[in-house]
Amino acid sequence: MKDRRGLVLFGDVADSRVDAARATAWLRTLSRELDRHYGGDRLAPFGFTQGDEIQGLLAADADPTAAVLRAALHPHTMTMRWVIVAGRVEAGRGPATQRTGRAFIQARELAAVARKRRQELLVRSGDATTDALLDGVAPALAALLAGLTARQRAIARLVLVDGLRQSDAAQQLRVSRPTVSVAVERARIREIEGLVRVVRTLLAQGAAAGAAAVNGSARDGS
Repeated sequence: MKDRRGLVLFGDVADSRVDAARATAWLRTLSRELDRHYGGDRLAPFGFTQGDEIQGLLAADADPTAAVLRAALHPHTMTMRWVIVAGRVEAGRGPATQRTGRAFIQARELAAVARKRRQELLVRSGDATTDALLDGVAPALAALLAGLTARQRAIARLVLVDGLRQSDAAQQLRVSRPTVSVAVERARIREIEGLVRVVRTLLAQGAAAGAAAVNGSARDGS
């Protein structure tokens, strides 16, 4: 089998030229965390270029929004611009930075679009109708994440990434439950959680529709 379907992730550090050493250290930390988190859902280890961009290749049924959340809510986060593309990737070995395929080409093109639009998250499923919806939802999710304070990020990470209840998050942070509840409301953490679910659902549905359309065209042409 020469290729297969997968999910390509590119995460570009926006201020890498300002502090290249910090950007490199950040991407190294993030790569390790994402490799641990995804485990068997990876089609390749995460890799990164010199202090600039992390690249990932996941199984088609994996959840790529977890990478965006873990990056945005990490205590040492740097501002990043993400693109996620579902599509065909060529079989191979080595980290994602050494892979290729149509989805990688599309991800590179989409990264240029994201820079031009100054948007921090764009997602392509392969289905035009779904992608039009994702163009509205994904940037809105990124904007909410970017607006969090350091304290709000810490609470959001406990709730959204670690899956803690507000009472458990309060205990871990050694603050009162009402303090966490107020922070959750002000940070719009429930809205973030809802947008994450929408992006996941749309991506899965759009990828399935896109794959079905490709397979149908292949059968018609055979």
